[in-house]
Amino acid sequence: MSVTGPLRVDAERNRARILDAARQVFAEQGLDVPMSEVARRAGVGIATLYRRFPTSDDLVAAVFAEKMDAYARAAEAALEVDDPWTGFADYVRSVCAMQAADAGFADILALSSRSALDDQRSRGFRAFARLAQRAKDAGALRTDFAHQDLVLLMMANAGLVHATSGNARAWRRFTEYMLQAFRAPGAEPLPPAPTPREMYQALQDERP
Repeated sequence: MSVTGPLRVDAERNRARILDAARQVFAEQGLDVPMSEVARRAGVGIATLYRRFPTSDDLVAAVFAEKMDAYARAAEAALEVDDPWTGFADYVRSVCAMQAADAGFADILALSSRSALDDQRSRGFRAFARLAQRAKDAGALRTDFAHQDLVLLMMANAGLVHATSGNARAWRRFTEYMLQAFRAPGAEPLPPAPTPREMYQALQDERP
């Protein structure tokens, strides 16, 4: 009798256990978790984990691929909302809610530049850029709002999620404060936004 079938089933079972454990650990503690803790939670040896996922990037990409797709779809769906400000504001609320629901995903959106997730990140950014421009054209979003301001918001919200264990009152109030600050007309001119290059470097510096 061939052992290929049973071995394949066992390997797939281990992969599923690793992914389930990683989802739980990342959601609870964020991305800065040792791979050994994921292996322990999954009930597999560290060698088994590395056979399935040679690097932490591989594991993170497998865990968050679906959520990153949902993040991109949310921006695209917001473009279908008739009122430009409502579409913009509801999207910002949705992204902050995604962060609050999963500490690991909060890190993915704000503090991590994982190349395996670049396609979904770029897709979401392109839709958001159109969303912001549409709100500006309608006179609803302050003219000096920069795309990098959303990244700054997500970085701040990620820190808030970690510090308050996702307390809903905290992140929701912070989000509404920021939306009021973004809405036109702005009371005072803002300092220059960080350049895209500076933001990229900041993400690299924060990478676990």
